[in-house]
Amino acid sequence: MKAGELMKKRNEVVERREQAQGMQGLVIRMQSQIKKALPSTITPERFTRIVLTALSSNPKLQQCTPGSFLGAMMQAAQLGLEPNTPTGQAYLIPYKNVCTFQLGYRGLIALAYRTGAVKSIEAHEVYENDEFEYEYGLEPKLKHKPAFTNRGQVIAYYAVVHMKDGGYCFEVMSRDDVESFAKAKSMGYGRGPWQTDFDAMAKKTLVKKVLKYAPISTDFMRAVSTDDTVKDVSLDDDMSDVIDLPAEDVTVEDVPEGVDPDTGEIKQGK
Repeated sequence: MKAGELMKKRNEVVERREQAQGMQGLVIRMQSQIKKALPSTITPERFTRIVLTALSSNPKLQQCTPGSFLGAMMQAAQLGLEPNTPTGQAYLIPYKNVCTFQLGYRGLIALAYRTGAVKSIEAHEVYENDEFEYEYGLEPKLKHKPAFTNRGQVIAYYAVVHMKDGGYCFEVMSRDDVESFAKAKSMGYGRGPWQTDFDAMAKKTLVKKVLKYAPISTDFMRAVSTDDTVKDVSLDDDMSDVIDLPAEDVTVEDVPEGVDPDTGEIKQGK
């Protein structure tokens, strides 16, 4: 390799390192805003450490505009969700040179339970060899009996929500319809969790659709509206638009018996 090419590559490495250090510094300088936005269930130190880890592990995040990255970070903080962790609550996803905020399946489930109006939520894959029937109308019905072995390929997804007041509703989509919907509506399709965990993102899509019919607070709908968006903020912005969801009041004991507190799904055999 020629000396000129070596120098160019060295300069690129130095530039990326300086950019990463600059972004990390911005995150640290946002400590006061982070502390104000976070619910008491997450400490500012833990949240900051998670964000810095996300930055160091994904070089593409370091290339995003600082305002869009800070905006996505603060959206996660306001909702009390941990971004880019194995829990799958939320994601900071680079798209060209901007950072988008994306709710994860488990994050959406957690927000729904925090409203206090939801009794239980189920979301499942349907395989080609399962017994599956559903019917909309005045008396909607849904029946799913999974095949015990040799279930085949996933062909559909569904979500069911039961409210504490006794009401319920469900939504069904084929796998092809979910994929078409994601391509048309999601900026993050083709990268991030849509590539690494398609089933979870498909179930999130169904949960979002079914919750539109449920009588849930406007604060919850406002929180959901932040999904797959770009928001620019600066160090001087007043983060006073914190979404008021009662995250600090929710414990594992508040989740109904037989429901997985991490995923919101009904446990098998319950």
